[in-house]
Amino acid sequence: MEAAGEAEARLLLLQEARESIDAARSHRRELQQRLRGLHQARQQIKESAALTRDVLEQHFSDLKGTLKKLLDERLLSLLQEVDAIEQESIKPLDECQKLIEQGVSVADELLREGESAVDGDVGQQNEKLCNFTKKALHIQLDSLPEVPSLVDVPCLSAQLDDCLLTILKNQIFTHGTVASRPPVQLEEFVEKPGGILVRWCKVDEDFTPQDYRLQFRKGSASPFEDVYVGPETEFLVLHIDPHVDYQFRVCARGDGRQEWSPWSVPQLGRTSLVPHEWTAGLEGYSLSSRRNIALRNDSQSCGVLYSKAPTYFCGQTLTFRIETVGQPDRRDSLGVCVEQQNGFDSLQRDKAVCVSTNGAVFVNGKEMTNQLPAVTSGSTVTFDMEVVQLGPCSSEGGNFKLRVTISSNNREVVFDWCIFPSRVASRKPKLNPRPGLAVLSSGKRSSRGVGAGVAAEGQEPPALAWHRVMCSPPRRGGLHQILAGAVMNWVRRTEKELQV
Repeated sequence: MEAAGEAEARLLLLQEARESIDAARSHRRELQQRLRGLHQARQQIKESAALTRDVLEQHFSDLKGTLKKLLDERLLSLLQEVDAIEQESIKPLDECQKLIEQGVSVADELLREGESAVDGDVGQQNEKLCNFTKKALHIQLDSLPEVPSLVDVPCLSAQLDDCLLTILKNQIFTHGTVASRPPVQLEEFVEKPGGILVRWCKVDEDFTPQDYRLQFRKGSASPFEDVYVGPETEFLVLHIDPHVDYQFRVCARGDGRQEWSPWSVPQLGRTSLVPHEWTAGLEGYSLSSRRNIALRNDSQSCGVLYSKAPTYFCGQTLTFRIETVGQPDRRDSLGVCVEQQNGFDSLQRDKAVCVSTNGAVFVNGKEMTNQLPAVTSGSTVTFDMEVVQLGPCSSEGGNFKLRVTISSNNREVVFDWCIFPSRVASRKPKLNPRPGLAVLSSGKRSSRGVGAGVAAEGQEPPALAWHRVMCSPPRRGGLHQILAGAVMNWVRRTEKELQV
């Protein structure tokens, strides 16, 4: 008994030791992770400080060069103005001087002739005096040119306002600031099919933003590009390649200001959801370059146009945009279905929910009492789904259903969709819904066509061109009607929530 007690005590000690070792390892791992976080914080401070120094030095160097250039240009302009005034003012003085010098020369010559006549021989004196007198009368010795007084001619001076230095000093002393933290920061990245919903928030309570500016780049080597400028605090960035890192940053412009605030800390975002695309190559349908817009052509064949892959997940909003419509048919519908089934000409069948063009809602082929407005040109129909657990989830599984919300033209219908009504609560389906998209044609000819586009949650059709419908002119009698639908596949369900 004593030996057994010692063995049990030893086992307890070993168990406690192992737990202590595991706790120590976990504690060390957490501390090492915090050390890495401190290193990243220190590196961010040092790198941002070095970058800020470079920006300040470059800015003030450019500012000094610009100021010197502007001052030199102003000095040159003023000197040219002085030269122009001087030349314009000297010109009449030069003309007056030339006239006076000519008069002095004539007076000198007349003076010499007069002195020669007075001091000459007596025999010739009378004749010389007579000629001199006539010449003197002709010259008009009592006429003198007018010379402007000093007050009548320009006296140049420079007027320099000393307050400019005071203004410049005040402006320079308040020019630029060093911010330790930007007023806005990136807050959240939400994966969307072929896109990322980026959200940001204001972190400075004293800052009043007027506009935001969001930039992104692929990887870290390419330059940043503007993707959004406006007052909203979220934006859906489209045309994102799946499983590729993109770097984002945001800044803001204060109310009444022209300059932008410092950039937020760049953060990486990615999406694992491929974009919605229709299946290419099906006769009877024309697709856009990104294969997210379908247009029924005038081919005689009809059939179902499904999505290329199951790209819709529960919890998202699936949006269909109808650009143009033709003559309606009772089989025309758009919706979501569990699986691809050949041989049907409508989604009004089992394992599908859909809306017909007249607004009727069908669940597993049965028409509901509630009805939505008829589908018209420019209509937008959205599908939202969430999983509702019907019983406790155990290792054996549990039953569930989908709560579906269909909205169109400010009206909505909400209902529960039982995918497998025959299953009992004790059994758990091995797969959970992951719908994609499909388009179905009724095969009936009409004078016009229907275009359908697909969008992810948060988009505003048709503002985003990726789900606008580009309708081409009808050929040989017109286009066929288009219907839209969706395909669901199933993925394995683990734990209590659906893992998608």
